[in-house]
Amino acid sequence: MSDRVEDRDNPEWTEEMFRRAKPAREMFPGVDFPRPKRGPQKAPTKVQTTIRLDPSVIAHFREGGPGWQSRLNDELLKVVAKARRKAG
Repeated sequence: MSDRVEDRDNPEWTEEMFRRAKPAREMFPGVDFPRPKRGPQKAPTKVQTTIRLDPSVIAHFREGGPGWQSRLNDELLKVVAKARRKAG
C-alpha cells in the first residue's frame, strides 16, 4: 500500500512534461523577473581568505550549529582586542 495520494489537479510530472517545459521568462515575456541579488552587507565588509586550522578547533565551533564561522571570527576579534590592550 502506498502513502501517496493522487492529485488530479496537480499530477506528478512525466518525462514528456519536463521535455516540453519552458522557462517562465519565455512564457511571460512582458513580466520583469528580477534576478536575485545579495543586498548590501549590514556589517563591515570582511575579507575572504583561506586558513588551515586544527580539526578540533573546527569541530568545536561547528558543534554550535549554523553561524560557526561568525562565532570563530568573534573569538578571534577578542584575541586581537586583548593583544592591542596589552600592547598599548
